[in-house]
Amino acid sequence: MFVDQVKIYTKGGDGGNGMVAFRREKYVPKGGPAGGDGGHGADVIFEVDEGLRTLMDFRYQRHFKAPRGEHGMSKNQHGRNAEDMVVKVPPGTVVKDDDTGETIADLTQHGQRAVITKGGRGGRGNSRFATPANPAPELSEKGEPGQERYIVMELKLLADVGLVGFPSVGKSTLLSVVSAAKPKIASYHFTTIVPNLGMVETADGRSFVMADLPGLIEGAHEGVGLGHQFLRHIERTRVIVHVIDMSGMEGRDPYEDYLTINEELKQYNLRLTERPQIIVANKMDMPEAEENLKIFKEKLQDDYPVFPISAFTQQGLKELLFAVADKLETTEEFPITEEVEDTGIHRVVYRHEEDQRDFVITRDPDGTFVVSGAKIERLFKMTDFSREDSVRRFARQLRSYGVDDALRERGAENGDTIRLLKYEFEFVD
Repeated sequence: MFVDQVKIYTKGGDGGNGMVAFRREKYVPKGGPAGGDGGHGADVIFEVDEGLRTLMDFRYQRHFKAPRGEHGMSKNQHGRNAEDMVVKVPPGTVVKDDDTGETIADLTQHGQRAVITKGGRGGRGNSRFATPANPAPELSEKGEPGQERYIVMELKLLADVGLVGFPSVGKSTLLSVVSAAKPKIASYHFTTIVPNLGMVETADGRSFVMADLPGLIEGAHEGVGLGHQFLRHIERTRVIVHVIDMSGMEGRDPYEDYLTINEELKQYNLRLTERPQIIVANKMDMPEAEENLKIFKEKLQDDYPVFPISAFTQQGLKELLFAVADKLETTEEFPITEEVEDTGIHRVVYRHEEDQRDFVITRDPDGTFVVSGAKIERLFKMTDFSREDSVRRFARQLRSYGVDDALRERGAENGDTIRLLKYEFEFVD
């Protein structure tokens, strides 16, 4: 099964907890604090493996949770850092954040790596909090929670040339005769239901990768037919080879076919119109093909070369492959993660900007004040509430962030309930 889009959950490893410990040795009075720091949690890293061709594996494993760091130990021993979780992905994988739509990584080359979710840092042990005023603190941190997110993975095939056209115009036949690929070929529409890749070599030794994409029909950009599922694979191709059935066997006008497919490409992604096209007039061995080709050339307004061929009899293929190879040599790659600004002067990559506010205060219908925010929630999760020193430090930090003053401005009074995550506190002024 060919799988080219999946949604999965990834979570970086939590940091290990810091430890509260004291040096207790014979003949060493007042040994002082000796609690070690926790180890760092593991990152979730995607690595390109050129042996993979589909996202099939992610259909069966949709959760990737990296291991946490080891807890700190006594005698100031640091917990072990967790080993990163490395997940293999096929070349051409685009990773996007499901919530923001931000492109996290575009993985194209073998061995290329990208950190998808970062692990949390280890919590500090009590020896880190010793000061002249408090030389023996009973205070430590829990490990920082690892980053977590839902991501959408899309596979966009790494092909130099993409074959586009209506169903049954001969795309699969063309690929089968110019490469060693063996796509399914039959005399009915939508025979090809997954993209096929083939390595093509010209007579003078040049080579390129050609992709046979399932047939497009009118309305494909809106989800009609099969072609809409695979339009994303055209985005990486440098040259589009537009295959047209010049015999008119299906009862369609070849020029109308040409306009319809180009309109679908334009509606899906306007930048596809920047790609150079080569028009292939296929099935020239049929009786009415010559007349139809003459009419087609009279109507054609675009400055694209037209190559009459017959994939069935292999007529005209040599000249076509030379033309495709020549065009590839003069065509640069089209980056798919960039968007052109209206000025047209320079390109920018969209990046999701996190909310810079430390916290947000809202109020539930029952009168409870709700404090939320990534910074405050992380601080809460890293606090050990079983120790009095840690609770006092948490209260001091909230005050320094301005949470107390903000609650008073919102009308909080003695005895009011404050909720943070799933936990509730009583406001004391």
